[in-house]
Amino acid sequence: MTQEIDLEKYHQLALQKQKEHRKFLATLKKKAPKNLDKIALEIHDEVFQEIDCLACANCCKTLGPNFKEADITRIAKYFKMKLPAFEAEFLQVDEDGDKVFKAMPCPFLGGDNLCSIYDVRPKACREFPHTDRKKIYQINHLTIKNTLTCPAAYLFVEKLKERLEWPIHFY
Repeated sequence: MTQEIDLEKYHQLALQKQKEHRKFLATLKKKAPKNLDKIALEIHDEVFQEIDCLACANCCKTLGPNFKEADITRIAKYFKMKLPAFEAEFLQVDEDGDKVFKAMPCPFLGGDNLCSIYDVRPKACREFPHTDRKKIYQINHLTIKNTLTCPAAYLFVEKLKERLEWPIHFY
């Protein structure tokens, strides 16, 4: 049995810490330790020992991925659908010209928070919340945004600050 995650609590904490997180990540961009990728991966793994995505699935309920052509082709093939039919049923073009779901939550999310297309899910879904990425400081804007939706992203930034002893070792 997975423990329920208090999404509102994490959202409020993320809102309260936005300014601090921005400052920390901006500083990290300027003064990243040489072993940052290793530390970030360790923290990513720690966080996902604490946070069970199946108890949350907030990303699947609220964010929706940007579909790349390879994603569309792969998923349409999985459903044995022609590309135009898949796109007509599930996707729309947003104001940025990106292909996204017509509606949220994700139509492939089950009531048990399991993804019915997990093995062929979009690249954006596979990589979310991007906390295991090398050179994490290159996506500060995305990390900050993700803390508002994803409890794991919020904990990742908090644990990274703690591990790097911010602000003590940055001044």
